[in-house]
Amino acid sequence: MAVSKTAGARFYIGPVLNPDTVGALSESAALDYFELISSGDWDEVGEIESFGDLGDNSEVATFASVADRRVRKFKTTRDAGTMTIVCGKDELDDGQLAMIAAEKTDFNYAFKLVYNDAADGTASPTTDYFGGMVMSRPSNIGGVQDITKRTFNLGVNTSIYTDQTDPTGS
Repeated sequence: MAVSKTAGARFYIGPVLNPDTVGALSESAALDYFELISSGDWDEVGEIESFGDLGDNSEVATFASVADRRVRKFKTTRDAGTMTIVCGKDELDDGQLAMIAAEKTDFNYAFKLVYNDAADGTASPTTDYFGGMVMSRPSNIGGVQDITKRTFNLGVNTSIYTDQTDPTGS
């Protein structure tokens, strides 16, 4: 097992999707759903500085037993969170423009994150797919020594579906 770096990862926004449709699919069928989206329907988001967190967390319900004075914890709902993507603000970047347009809607979109973990040109990189909404897009103007940035907050509304194709190509 190898640890991989974030450098070289790429992020894309795709077409509108229905998270209930994707959520009703098996994991392999959901991967097929995302992988069947035409390459021309994905816009790469450029100038990304940071991806933030992505993945499920469980809420907790508790029960306190009188007899043994022990609190028991149970998993309840799952929440894939809000992914915070920080970009150098680029008004000519098609991906950033697609994210801005998506924020103005109430729709869920397909997203994919392609890691830079393929060993060589014959191997496939690991790819995460998910559906969610672009919740906000504030700009951070900063000061005289700063780069103007835009932060996209993505409310993740599906599971994270990972294509873990062997990055070594073996």
